[in-house]
Amino acid sequence: MPYSKTYVPYGMYWSTPFCKWQGSFAPLHPVHFAAETCKKAFAKRKISPDIFDSLVFGITVPQKSIFYGGPWVAALMGAPGITGPIIGQACATSAKCVETAAHEIEAGSSKTVLVVTSDKTSNGPHLYFPQPHGPGATGDSENWVWDNFGHDPFAKNAMIQTAENVAKEAGVSKEEQDELTLVRYGQYQEAIKNDSAFLRRYMDLPLELMDAKGKKVIKSLSGDEGVFPSTAEGLAALKPVLPGGTVSYGSQTYPADGNASMVLTTKERASELSTDKKIEIQVLSFGQANTAKGYMAKAIVPAARKAMERAGIGVKDLKVIKTHNPFAVNDIYLAREFGLKTNQFNNYGSSLIWGHPQGPTGLRLIIEMIEELAMKGGGYGMFDGCAAGDTGAAVIVKVNVKV
Repeated sequence: MPYSKTYVPYGMYWSTPFCKWQGSFAPLHPVHFAAETCKKAFAKRKISPDIFDSLVFGITVPQKSIFYGGPWVAALMGAPGITGPIIGQACATSAKCVETAAHEIEAGSSKTVLVVTSDKTSNGPHLYFPQPHGPGATGDSENWVWDNFGHDPFAKNAMIQTAENVAKEAGVSKEEQDELTLVRYGQYQEAIKNDSAFLRRYMDLPLELMDAKGKKVIKSLSGDEGVFPSTAEGLAALKPVLPGGTVSYGSQTYPADGNASMVLTTKERASELSTDKKIEIQVLSFGQANTAKGYMAKAIVPAARKAMERAGIGVKDLKVIKTHNPFAVNDIYLAREFGLKTNQFNNYGSSLIWGHPQGPTGLRLIIEMIEELAMKGGGYGMFDGCAAGDTGAAVIVKVNVKV
C-alpha cells in the first residue's frame, strides 16, 4: 500500500553544492556545517525551527562527538526541544531517512519532521578496535572510508569489483560506459546554464564559507566543486582501473562532501508551508532490496520494482527518474531491465558527475526529481540507487501542479 499522509512542502528542501574529496568543505565538521546550512535555509524561507516535532539525521562517516547525533544537530540549528535517530545505511541513507520520517507521519506520532543528511568523506577517521585476546592484546584498525570502499567483509570484494561483475554478466563494454558518462555530463551542463538556474531552484547560492570565528568570508562557492570535464577522447584514453576490466576512473563517481535537508509533514501543514500553493508533493512509497553477493548494481532493479508495486504504478507511469549511479554500469543495467533509453533519465545531472558524499547523495537527487516534476507540470517520479552490501533503495513521489 502507498503512503497516504506524507507530503513535502514545495521549496522546503535545500542542498549545498557538493565538493570533491579534500576540497573546500574538507576543514568543516559536517554536523556544524549541516546545522548552519539549515539555519540559513530557515531564515531565507521565513520558517522557525519551532515547527518541527521530530528530526531524522543521516550520516555515514563517523565524526568527533557524533555519539550525540540527532539531538546535537537539532540544538545547533536552534531546535533543542526535538530529537531523533541517526540513520546510516551507506548510499541508501537518504531514502531510509525519508522512509523513517514518513512512518512517523503515517503513524501520527509526528506532524512535521526535518530530515537532515550530511557527510564528509574527506579526512575520514582511522579507527582502532581493542582486542584484549589478540596477540599481545594488539587491536584491529581500519580507515573508515577507504578500507570499506575497498573491501566488503561478506562479499570479499571492492565496490569497483561489483561493477565489473555486473558488466561482465550483462555484457557491458567500456565503450558503452564511456558513452553513458558523456550523456550524464551533458545533462549536468543543462543544470548550470543561465548562471546555474536549475541548481538555484534548491541551492542557496552563492555559498559563503566563513573563517573559524565566523566573521570573515574566506571563500564563496557558486556551485559544485570537482566536476571534471568529460570528452569522448579523454574517456577513451583512460584505461580500466582493474586488469582486464571495463570501469575506468572516468566512468565512476568520486568521494565528496556536502549536506542536504527536507521537510516532511501532513497534507495540511505542507500547504501552509509551501512556497508555491499550486504545487503539491506526496511521498508515495519506499522499496529496498538485496541482490547476489558481489553484484551491487543489480539491486536497484528489485528495489525499484518494490517501490513501484507499493505505489501502484509501473515504469511507464514515471515522468522523472533519478539514480545514484556510482558507476556508469548502474544506469546501463537499469535501462536494459526496464526498456529505457539512457538519456530518458537523470536530466540535469547525477552523482556520477557531481560526486558522492554518501548520506546526502540520495536526498539531493530526490530534490532534483521534485523540481523537474514541477517544471514538467507534475507526475510520478522515482529515485533509485545502490548501496554497500549489494543493496538498493528507491523512493517514489507524486507531484500535482494545480492550474
